Formats: sequence, structure tokens, C-alpha cells
Amino acid sequence: MRFSQDFAPPGQGGDRRPGHRPGRARGPLGALAAALALSLALTGCGSGTGTDARTGTGAARPEQAVDRVEPLATTPGPRLPATVKSADGTRVTIGSADRIVPLTGGLSEIVFTLGLGDRVVARDITATFEQAAELPVVTRAHDVSAESVLSLRPTVVLAETTTGPAEAVEQIRDAGIPLVVVAPAEELSDVDRRIDAVAAALGVPDAGTELKNRTRSRIEAVRTSAPAPAKGRGKPRVAFLYLRGSASVYLLGGRDSGASSLIEAAGAVDAGKASGLRKDFTAITSEALAKAAPDAILVMRKGLESVGGVDGLVKIPGVAETPAGMDRRIVSIDDGVLLNYGPRTDRVLSDLIAQLHPEDGADG
Repeated sequence: MRFSQDFAPPGQGGDRRPGHRPGRARGPLGALAAALALSLALTGCGSGTGTDARTGTGAARPEQAVDRVEPLATTPGPRLPATVKSADGTRVTIGSADRIVPLTGGLSEIVFTLGLGDRVVARDITATFEQAAELPVVTRAHDVSAESVLSLRPTVVLAETTTGPAEAVEQIRDAGIPLVVVAPAEELSDVDRRIDAVAAALGVPDAGTELKNRTRSRIEAVRTSAPAPAKGRGKPRVAFLYLRGSASVYLLGGRDSGASSLIEAAGAVDAGKASGLRKDFTAITSEALAKAAPDAILVMRKGLESVGGVDGLVKIPGVAETPAGMDRRIVSIDDGVLLNYGPRTDRVLSDLIAQLHPEDGADG
């Protein structure tokens, strides 16, 4: 494990971003995906209690539903062969979806929700929901083991542009296995695109349309439940912090962190974005936090635990001086679902709204 290199703040020290490897394509969230995967490999991931946004104390939330996916009631058998354009520019023909290997948790979530979970033969470490728990893991941290994948005789492999190492991806393709690359999610508007891409590759476009419509309607229903600001008060400012205390990684999310659209859908303002941070992440400093001036801080649950909970978080330079730090208004969401932007995003958004606006009695 190369904490000193892989966990260097994005944009600092050349290419020493979390999980970066030369030649691997990465979107704004690529660094986070690798760091998150390593964190899950080290600690495991499951649901638990969240953190009350007003008091910063542990508060039970109904998160059991978040740990399971909800498949469509019926899914017709795949209509194959199908030829699709992969996100890496290649055209891939899939002849069978009998043995599926999704190489990220977000892709696994979509496959299972489409109703094809009984065809999945392996999982990535970030597929943390209950239905996938017993499947063999074919990745270590964010690295794919081509040998492990090939030993399971997959008929189709689903990957993202952040999946690597590149040698493993090429080894799978060289073995003649159809491998479809899907662009990673970065915001709410990516949900439809990713569902469509997976459904098309697996030969179930009609199920994809049904799931897309269900997911969109649920997200919109939750979005409309976000309360309007009280008279005389503006929307709460929320800073997204990425924390990995064991590696001394403390990052403040900016415009391209991937959290902005979720924060805004919850009736809040992305404090990092509003303060002028244009890139994805920047190292936390007292000056940056003072400019962001968040009323609440959004973190991944494992990240919060890694710094010693709320008590440890407010000891990070600059946090205690923010309105969020002074009020101990910390919002925590499970690592495995926060930025997936998939079929369970409505639950994530509902949880976020409930924690941000507890005085409004929102349902979590």
C-alpha cells in the first residue's frame, strides 16, 4: 500500500493523485474512486448509524434499505447479440450475458437493479450491498486481477474509464472477453446515461428505460421535498470534505468534486464551488475553509471515522472556526453510495435532506 504517493492531494506533486497510474484515463472523480476502493478494502463497508447534522452525535437512521438494491419486478431475457460503443472508443459485440462481471460498485448496482443479479459471477470491493456480498472479489483496492476475472469464465465484463491497471484490462480483452467501458458518474444528470449504457450492453434496453424512468421519478420526488429556506435565511452552505485520516488526506471539494449537483438538489449551496474553487479537490487550509464558510460539512462515513469522528474532525485546522464546526453540523453518508449516481441516489438524497434540514422533519 503506497499511502505516501497514492493519497497525495490531487493536483499536487505531479501525478501523485490517489490511485493514479500513468496512462489510465480518469475523470474528476477518478482519484476519489481509487482512494475509496482502498479504504473499503482496508475497513470493509456496511451501514450503521449516521451523524446528526445539528449536534454531531451518533443518530440512528433507517439505512437498511440503502444496503440492498431493489430489482425491477420483471426483466425479460437479454436480446443478444448487441454491439455497443464503449466509452474508450472501441465497438464491442456482446453475445451472451450469462456470466457478468461488473468491475465497480456502481455498475454492479445497476446490473442487479435491472434484475440480472443472478447472472453476476464476481464483484469489485466497492459493491457493498447485501445481494452481492457472497460473490468472489476480483479486485484488490482499485486494481483488477485479470487472472481472477478470467478464471470465472465471464461472457461480458463491465468496467469504467477509471478501472485498471491498463494491462489487466487489455489482458481480459486479449482473452476474447467482451469488455465494455462506461464513463464514470460525476453528477445527477449522469444517472440516465449510465443505466442506458449498461442496459444496452446486456441486451435489456426496455428494462433500462423502465429503470431510468423509475429512478428519475424517485429522485425528482425527493428533490421536491427539500424545504425552501426560512424567511430571511439563505440556503445552507455545505462543504464536501474528503478525509482519510490514516493517510493524512484532508481535501475540500470544489466545482468538479462530484458532490455539487447532489448538494444543490438537497436545497443547499456547494460552499467550495461558491467560494471559487474550480477544480475537483484542494488541500484543506484554514484560509480555504474561511472563504467557503460552510454551515454544514458533508463527509463519507468511513472518512469521518478515520479522523476520530466529529471530535477529530473539528481538530483539523480551520474546521472549528467555520459555522459548521462551531455548531458541529456534520452530515455523513455511506461511502459506497454517496457518489454512485445510480438507482439508489434517491435514498442518498433523502438521507442528505433529512440530515441537512432536521428541523423540517424530513424523512431519511
